[in-house]
Amino acid sequence: MITYISILRGINVGGRKRIKMAELRELYESLNFQNVKTYIQSGNAVFQYNEIPSMEITAKIKNKINEVFGFDVAVFIWTKDEFQKIIEKNPFKDDEINKLYVTFLSEIPLTCPISEIENRKDEFEKFKIFDKEVYLFIPSGYGKTNLSNNFFEKKLKVSATTRNWKTTNILLEIADIIS
Repeated sequence: MITYISILRGINVGGRKRIKMAELRELYESLNFQNVKTYIQSGNAVFQYNEIPSMEITAKIKNKINEVFGFDVAVFIWTKDEFQKIIEKNPFKDDEINKLYVTFLSEIPLTCPISEIENRKDEFEKFKIFDKEVYLFIPSGYGKTNLSNNFFEKKLKVSATTRNWKTTNILLEIADIIS
């Protein structure tokens, strides 16, 4: 069995696309995922399953959510080892951890207008794009930045979802516990 981490984009935000975490665990278990654990109400889950391509797992989850809840969501999947590497390569991990965020991208962007992103951030914010992750240092807090999911989706033309550094690390801790 392989340990996977999944993150759903845009559920339980503003009263839309509501999924209780108990329902999400049941949904994952109905797909024969094992040792399913969820973390907070934003669609973070850790589970074990057979080793198959992440795209197949993503499709299974997306289809089942659509079947059960009647809406589409973006689903992001990594193995525990892949997620560990994401944490290890954060260029800002020596900065204040409560000001760190990772915006996860659905795929490697074909275009990356760095100058437009630079122009959009404030003078104290930092960002670095590696593959399918945008690492962010946002001193004023994520709720006040222009570097939002929607901004990155428009500029990079991919789906995106963001988690703070604490949540990102806790998901890996949960993965370590169930492995």
